[in-house]
Amino acid sequence: MPEISRFFGIIISLYWNDHNPPHIHANYSGSEFTISVFDRIVDGRAPAKVIAKVNEWIDLHESEILDLWSKAQNGEEIGKIEPLK
Repeated sequence: MPEISRFFGIIISLYWNDHNPPHIHANYSGSEFTISVFDRIVDGRAPAKVIAKVNEWIDLHESEILDLWSKAQNGEEIGKIEPLK
């Protein structure tokens, strides 16, 4: 599972050939969850402030995330996205 960003102790990753809809995987201090890019459905548990930070990051980088999602679905190498500052 390639790490695509890391900020405030939150690790954001994508899987290759993962199921739709497009989503990211997040890990924070033992909490693991996914958030779908379009409708922001959260699967898993994490502190509300962490989920808010991840949603803020998605807002800033949605097109980049979707580009990496497409590449990952095709088995292509993916890069990193700038962290939330």
